[in-house]
Amino acid sequence: MDIIYFFELLGTFVFAISGMASAAEKKFDIFGAAIIGWATAVGGGTIRDVMIGRLPVGWMRDTNFLFAILAALPVVYYFRSHILRFPRTFMWVDSLGLGLFTVLGLEKTLALGLDPAVAVVMGAVSATFGGVLRDLLCNEIPLVFQPKAELYVTVCLLGGLFYLLLGLFGLDYRWKMIITIIVVFGIRQLAVNYQWRLPTIK
Repeated sequence: MDIIYFFELLGTFVFAISGMASAAEKKFDIFGAAIIGWATAVGGGTIRDVMIGRLPVGWMRDTNFLFAILAALPVVYYFRSHILRFPRTFMWVDSLGLGLFTVLGLEKTLALGLDPAVAVVMGAVSATFGGVLRDLLCNEIPLVFQPKAELYVTVCLLGGLFYLLLGLFGLDYRWKMIITIIVVFGIRQLAVNYQWRLPTIK
C-alpha cells in the first residue's frame, strides 16, 4: 500500500474519531455521531478537492474512506468514556489528524503542479476545515476562530513550510511526510501545554 494512501485512510479514521467524540460529548445518537464523524473526516479534503478541481472528490471515488469512518464508530461507542474523561487523549487524536491532513493536502496539491504557496494553504484547509464543520454542526464557535484557542491553523501552515524546507535536502517524500507529521503533532502539543496563542485584534 502506498504511504500516501495509508496516511489518507489513517487520517480519515483519526478525524472521524475526533468528530464522533465531539458528538458523544453533546449526547448525539449513533446516527448523529456518524454524520459528525463523516463531516469532520472528509470535510477539509472535500473543500480542498473542489478548490483545486480534483473531481469527483476523494471519498466519492473510493469507498474505503467510508469504511474507515464507520470503523471509528465502535471505537468511540465502546471507549467514549475514556476519550471524554481524558481530554488529552482527544487532543492527541486531533493533533495527529492535523499532521496527517496537512501533508496529504499539500502533497496532493503539489502533484497537480500548483504553486507551493497554494499547496501550503491547501494543506491547512485539508487539516482544519473538517474541524470547522464539526464545530458548526455541534453548535459551537469553530476552534480556529476562538481567541482562547492555542495555535491551530498556524501549526498547519508552519508544518507545510517545514515540508517544503525538507524538500531542499532531497529527502524522499515518505520521510518528509513522516517527519512533518511528527513536527506538526509536536508543535500543537507544545502550543496546548504552554498556551501559545496569536494576539487578538482590539
